Amino acid sequence: MEDKVSNDPVVAIVGVTGAVGAEFIATMDKRGFRVSKLKALASARSAGKTVSFRGQNIVIEELTERSFDGVDIALFSAGSGISKKFAPVAVKAGAVVVDNSSAFRMDPNVPLVIPEVNGNRIRDHKGIIANPNCAAITALVPLWPIHRKNRIKRVIISTYQAASGAGAAAMDELVESTRANLNGQVYTPKVMPHPYAFNLFSHNTAIDPETGYNDEETKVIKETRKIFEDEKIAIGVTCVRVPVLRAHCEAITFECEKPITEDQVRAIMAQAPGVKMVDDRVKNHFPMPIDASGQDDVLVGRIRKDLSDASGHSISMFVAADQLLKGAALNAVQIAELLPQRVMA
Repeated sequence: MEDKVSNDPVVAIVGVTGAVGAEFIATMDKRGFRVSKLKALASARSAGKTVSFRGQNIVIEELTERSFDGVDIALFSAGSGISKKFAPVAVKAGAVVVDNSSAFRMDPNVPLVIPEVNGNRIRDHKGIIANPNCAAITALVPLWPIHRKNRIKRVIISTYQAASGAGAAAMDELVESTRANLNGQVYTPKVMPHPYAFNLFSHNTAIDPETGYNDEETKVIKETRKIFEDEKIAIGVTCVRVPVLRAHCEAITFECEKPITEDQVRAIMAQAPGVKMVDDRVKNHFPMPIDASGQDDVLVGRIRKDLSDASGHSISMFVAADQLLKGAALNAVQIAELLPQRVMA
């Protein structure tokens, strides 16, 4: 990469060695995101190692309070604790932060953005823009265009969430525990609270003792209301971790204010940005993690009447999306692409 030139930002990636950090680099490269300089930031134990970007080896630097001098855009994916500590530092240094953690999502002064849904909110930022929860993104990309035409009153979601949502270590544990299981060996979980191979369990976040909902479920509820700017939408959600590497799936049933048909939903989905229809009843081919992995779009299928609602106001469908891409890195890079270009000295 050449030295900094006009209009091409200096980009820092915080958490570059993680699963999402690697996807930040791959996604910027794939989409031709213009960068005058890339700063790779991680913990002290990774400093001195290198990552590859556009034919160059970028030396990883330790994340410090001086890391953001001269940085224009900082992509964060290193956990909420790191974000809370260093995002304000980056903003003070003049950077715009796109944060993939939960640290700022519900802050009323921080836009929570899915570009296909509320990209216009980017202009409201005061230095930090939050990337929504991956399960919320997967549901809301297809639900939003329906909501715009026929307001959704109520939605019930059951998730089938991949290992990647818990990071690279969880993905490794799934592979290693599966191999051990197949070899007849005992494997003691180190990352997940329960055996992962050939198993599934309630999402591995803390349960609220009052409501019985875990943190992931609460995030989906609160973030949906914020993104849709609709505090009255009724949401029920059950989040489950399944032994899949990197693509989340969700069974969604939604109820609209006015009657809605399968054909109307299919017509809306056919025009929806960021959506790909996979809805072949004859071949029994619907959204699957194996197909969603590596794809930018949210796959949508199994579109059918909710037979429990005789009023004709409800539809059920099944969706799948790559958690590391649209659920994280891709959404963040799309946000960065929409930031106003700044003339740089």
